[in-house]
Amino acid sequence: MRDGRSYGGAADADELEREDRGRRRRGGRRGREDSAGGRGDDESREGGRSRRARRMPGEPLPDGGTEVAAKDACLRLLTDRARSRSELADRLATKGFSVEVANRALDRLTEVGLIDDAAFAQEWVYSRHTFSGKGKKALALELRRKGIDEEQAQEALSTISSDDETERAAELVRRKLRSLPASLDREKAIRRLVGMLARRGYNPGTAYTVVKAELEGFTFAAPGDDSEE
Repeated sequence: MRDGRSYGGAADADELEREDRGRRRRGGRRGREDSAGGRGDDESREGGRSRRARRMPGEPLPDGGTEVAAKDACLRLLTDRARSRSELADRLATKGFSVEVANRALDRLTEVGLIDDAAFAQEWVYSRHTFSGKGKKALALELRRKGIDEEQAQEALSTISSDDETERAAELVRRKLRSLPASLDREKAIRRLVGMLARRGYNPGTAYTVVKAELEGFTFAAPGDDSEE
């Protein structure tokens, strides 16, 4: 009795030997396949790491990422400039963090004062009005795009008075006048200047009033004389 089977005579011995040889051959093939498979697994793992390194924007992170990693990502973004909560949430989504993980990280940063939409709106309005000459209409649109709610936006915009807007618009007009062609007639100059202020977010009434005041005493070419324009 061997391996649970009875073997009798030369025929059984020959059959057993053939089975042993077959097992050895199969074992050799499996060893070679396993070796090749090992190399394939290594290559697969390398390929996986490469694919992870090339993760597409918005592709979810495993398990939605971690709160610590999300906070670190926000802190790196905040070192460049102040950002609204909505901006940070969008960037975290692009990096693959889940909504739940992102919200926990953003809530924590809000608790410690690193995210403050009201303060962000105030800073944004001051900077964009003072240094870029933006009017309240343009600033309101920019705040909306940043995800600032209406109440906080209006509070920030209220820091710009009508006099502030008029003064800043006049500065822009005076600067623009220096670059207008000498041959430009009055009506064309008015259209250009009012259009310039409108694009920067000043309402038409303010724009026209400021332009008219700044053009008092300014000498223009005769209407239709635009040969040099």
